[in-house]
Amino acid sequence: MTALTTTASTSLPASQSGLLRRWARSFVDPAVFDYWAGHINRLWTWERPLARVVERQEAALGSVTLVLQPNRHWQGFLPGQHLNLGVEIDGRRVTRSYSLCDVPRADGRIAVTVQQIDGGLMSTQLCTRTRVGDVLDIGPAYGELTLPAQGLARHLLLAAGSGITPLMSLVREQAERQMPQPVTLMYWVKTAAQACFVPELQALAQRFPNFQFQLIATQQGGRRIDAELLAPRLAAGAGQLQALACGPGGFAALARELLSGQVASFKAEAFTPAVPLNTDSKHQVQVELRRSGRTLEVASGMSLLAALEAQGLRPQSGCRMGICHSCVCTKHEGLAEDMNTGERCSEPNSAIRICVSRACTDLSLDL
Repeated sequence: MTALTTTASTSLPASQSGLLRRWARSFVDPAVFDYWAGHINRLWTWERPLARVVERQEAALGSVTLVLQPNRHWQGFLPGQHLNLGVEIDGRRVTRSYSLCDVPRADGRIAVTVQQIDGGLMSTQLCTRTRVGDVLDIGPAYGELTLPAQGLARHLLLAAGSGITPLMSLVREQAERQMPQPVTLMYWVKTAAQACFVPELQALAQRFPNFQFQLIATQQGGRRIDAELLAPRLAAGAGQLQALACGPGGFAALARELLSGQVASFKAEAFTPAVPLNTDSKHQVQVELRRSGRTLEVASGMSLLAALEAQGLRPQSGCRMGICHSCVCTKHEGLAEDMNTGERCSEPNSAIRICVSRACTDLSLDL
């Protein structure tokens, strides 16, 4: 399975084109080029990936699907991956991570479905203010929530809320391949009105005997994920079953616990920030920021990102869940803990994600 790449307007091979661009940087300031080229076409840039909104559709109650046309600098994606979108809101550049809900298309267009979150700065902007013609910053695709071209005999997909988006991409991918392996999708929402893609999923279930779809509305009589609800899905050969889960942090963690030892393979992604394993916010540590020349005292029970933001700093970040890796920095000294896994890192000069890492001792960071 190969990521779709947009094609450049030059016939030069990519390696030669890259060399030519690096040589030309000696004479052209990319920022100056972007400024003047943008007066002609806002998607024309030296090397900066951008995307124009070309379609906007209501996906469900409180959710919107945006279809985007990236420029030639964006390098494509695999079904199940996500990307960072950036937009200026009230004079401030805001970046958040969203999963792609479609499959790679011949025209290079991509789609994201965004659920508006109460108080969510970016989701409100995308759902209520973004219009066709608007241009967004776009980052490279990331993520391991993908299916192998060949592998285990059956797939169990578990989605909660907006966690449906990467799994919808995977379902569409399998449908393009005529559903070669049995796929079951279980989709939890609060109410049926909030569920996205339902008519399409129901049509796919009618079309492909290999595809089963179950919608569960928890505020309308449906039960939350538990062992009894999953048991029928595990009965027929769990040893050949690959499970993927996406949803809030608690949902993903419970799915992992319920399926531990029950399936051959399990992957999960959560779209809510990690909860600290040690919430003792009274324990203070010192964090040295080498590039900034500052030393701060922060609470060890908070993520480093939240702790630094509380001090008025604005480190680069995207998803705030440890997925997009835009907040990765070098930890020169000290002991840090990954709040998703509990894994501790004491090795000097190692990379950590500050959105899901907390300081266990005094730290020195390359910030």
